[in-house]
Amino acid sequence: MKARTTFRVWLRLRFVPAALALGALLMLPAAQGADPVAAKSIVVLGDSLAAGLGVDPSESFPSLIQNKIDSAGWNYRVVNAGVSGDTSADGLARIDWLLKQRIDVLVLELGGNDGLRGIQVAATKTNLQAVIDRAKQKYPQVRIIIVGMQMPPNMGEEYTVAFRKIYPDLAAINHAALVPFLLEGVGGKPELNQPDHIHPTAEGHKIVADNVWKVLKPVLERMNS
Repeated sequence: MKARTTFRVWLRLRFVPAALALGALLMLPAAQGADPVAAKSIVVLGDSLAAGLGVDPSESFPSLIQNKIDSAGWNYRVVNAGVSGDTSADGLARIDWLLKQRIDVLVLELGGNDGLRGIQVAATKTNLQAVIDRAKQKYPQVRIIIVGMQMPPNMGEEYTVAFRKIYPDLAAINHAALVPFLLEGVGGKPELNQPDHIHPTAEGHKIVADNVWKVLKPVLERMNS
């Protein structure tokens, strides 16, 4: 019963108006102190986890990563392209629009909604690969960071194992950096999640930001060297 309730909550999130997020997407200011013309862009293409559903926008993990970048004195602008409820197919449907502005680093955080809906693993993998292909085609020098997700045991062992492999497989094929599991240290911990047991609290987002930063920071260091 708990699993079905969680699933229904997740499905309802799919109907949060995407237009609100998309309309504001490229209106985000450049990093504080950064030259808005020269600043390189880091686009986080994701779902409600990136969008920061249930917390203040300043508490979402993309915003916290921007703070870390600013503290390091680097000239990067983090664009939060997270839309609640998005599947890998939804991300693929809007990547061309996002690519209208240059992307230097693409943080690909999608697939969680696919898994909870039981979408075939092959379809999710194909969609994510297509997003990567289009980004590389438009900007051959783009750095890709793939953010891994895992499914709860109630989805069945065969499915959860196959789903978990999507992300390291894509990272290997595309020579991309990999965040093994976005919610490492957060998933399954009530004190770090909102009442829906899916979305992190503000404290949870701090840990999520650290998980991404461990992988993103070395990529940016190499770009700045």
